[in-house]
Amino acid sequence: MLIDINAYVGHWPFRQLQYNNCDDLLKRMNKYGVDISVISNLNGVFYKNTQSANRELYNEPKSNRSFSNRFIPFAIINPIYAGWKNDFKESVDKFRMKGLRLYPKYHDYEITDPALVELVKMARDHDIPVAFTIRMVDSRQRSWMDIDYVSGTSKPEWSLRNVLPIMRLVPDAKYMILNVANNIAVPEDDVEVFKNADVLIDTSGRTLNDLNRVLKSHNKEHLAFGTHSPISDYLTGRLRIESLRETEADEQTKELLRSGNEGGF
Repeated sequence: MLIDINAYVGHWPFRQLQYNNCDDLLKRMNKYGVDISVISNLNGVFYKNTQSANRELYNEPKSNRSFSNRFIPFAIINPIYAGWKNDFKESVDKFRMKGLRLYPKYHDYEITDPALVELVKMARDHDIPVAFTIRMVDSRQRSWMDIDYVSGTSKPEWSLRNVLPIMRLVPDAKYMILNVANNIAVPEDDVEVFKNADVLIDTSGRTLNDLNRVLKSHNKEHLAFGTHSPISDYLTGRLRIESLRETEADEQTKELLRSGNEGGF
């Protein structure tokens, strides 16, 4: 089985996308042998009211019966937007969404914001993961209207260490860290926190180019297949797994990366 833990439907305002609806994504999944995709609605990154995007995501898969067993929806929640607790309740209790995707840089709050801490604890209590995306698009090709996150500015792109503070505050939550494009090293003070965390890093990010090296420095149980589709190339995340030599990863390890580590969905 192959499970993609990092995919989207919806639009990106600064770039034309393809395969960005459930119907086209499913065709792509069938073509390349992907059984299940975890999806969110990109529109929620930019809508002032993210719940509008979650309602769109809830309604689209209902339009086709073949979607029901192939997509796992994650809600986008902004914990500093009025009514976010109602958004959480509607998304989890009514829409039955299986996780959250959070965007501190785009929604402009700190990783230790008390509202975010409360939201992550709510997700923990409902036994659903929270996902943080390190990079949405390459900052070197950003639109002038996009957020200020270029390297060398006051708000540079994140690396893995930027997510660790929330993991320290809520160590017993489930985490997903997606599209890691920069330093994946864990500071010495946080090694035990990260080692003991229930966390998955997907294979879509630039830092995962040398997956063999990452397997040596991080537990294989912390890694999983992801595409960051339709923003990134659909096949790169999988090729990083399939290209591992037998001396680098046995078949059991590859199966963990393809789907075995996603048993909580």
